[in-house]
Amino acid sequence: MGLAGLKIVLVEPAGPLNLGAIARAMKNFGLNQLVIVNPQCDRNSPDAMKMAVHAKEILESAIVVQTLPQALQGCVRVIATSGRVSSWETPLENPRTALPWLLEEPEQPVALIFGREDRGLSNEELNYAQRFVQIPTHESYQSLNLATAVAICCYELAQCTAPPATQSPSTPELAPWDLLEAYYQQLESLLLKIGYLYPHTATSRMEKFRQLYNRTHLQTTEVAMLRGILRQIEWAITNYRE
Repeated sequence: MGLAGLKIVLVEPAGPLNLGAIARAMKNFGLNQLVIVNPQCDRNSPDAMKMAVHAKEILESAIVVQTLPQALQGCVRVIATSGRVSSWETPLENPRTALPWLLEEPEQPVALIFGREDRGLSNEELNYAQRFVQIPTHESYQSLNLATAVAICCYELAQCTAPPATQSPSTPELAPWDLLEAYYQQLESLLLKIGYLYPHTATSRMEKFRQLYNRTHLQTTEVAMLRGILRQIEWAITNYRE
């Protein structure tokens, strides 16, 4: 399976030594797309470059964005890492079993998200992913260094050596992340308008809809159909008010 379309996304990393070690681990295992969201340190600092050793070009070519949605533009599959037990219905999976799923779309952009060193990813940021992984550690010390976590996941991804399946022209394509986000925003707006959602509970209720749809791995044509239904409902509300 090819790793060319896979983005390693770091959210607000604060340690230049971690950044350098991450670049080195990525190059060790054949990954080269690094995206940094709102960095809290200088990726080109002497400490970062020293730790990168022969992977300095990964730091130099890293894409820097201000928000996580910007980092995920165009991605058709997204996995987020989490170091804590989730109360969601969506389970935390082992990287060895979950990460190969990212590589089943060899010609499409996909992303693996890592959170901050001190507190990981927020619930809002986790909402942007379709699956979630947690690296199993010993109960006596469960906190992993960020660079170590990235290295473990890069290793697991590199072990996925099966050749990619040939995709025929008729194979339906998965809906890209930004198209799904537009649908969720349209759905939330309509549900607020008809009174199904209330502003103070909209976020938690929409999390349930996101989890439901993310489990189905919607295709582009299916999202287009769903958005068409919402547009027709909005038209009917406007034109048939008594």
